[in-house]
Amino acid sequence: MHEKRIEVRWRDVDHYGHVNNAVYLTYLEEVRDEWLARTLEDPVSVWDYVLAHVSIDFRHEVVQDDDEVIASCRLESIGRSSVRTREAVRTADGRLAAEASSVIVARDREAGGSRPISGSERARFEAALEQAPG
Repeated sequence: MHEKRIEVRWRDVDHYGHVNNAVYLTYLEEVRDEWLARTLEDPVSVWDYVLAHVSIDFRHEVVQDDDEVIASCRLESIGRSSVRTREAVRTADGRLAAEASSVIVARDREAGGSRPISGSERARFEAALEQAPG
């Protein structure tokens, strides 16, 4: 599992005084991109994958006074051309604010579509899956 501390920025908060629901996507993207780059051991590899699906369940509001959140990402499963991740956003005191599931797809830059996950990528994903809790 990969975790990232993210400051709750003033612009993240909406008129109701809590972090806007759309901002959670940004928090999740930040941790997912870092997780992918570290898993594949190549920061450029992030650009070889695209987000195909994300589903979020909001559990508790985050407010400006929370100061920061801890976003986490772990691998859930590996497919032929995609991987599924489980992600979460928690406040610094551990309160679960949101849970998410995402599918990211390996892309063929030239053809503009999906491509099979390479053998070296699969090996790194499999190693990450072995380390993932539960």
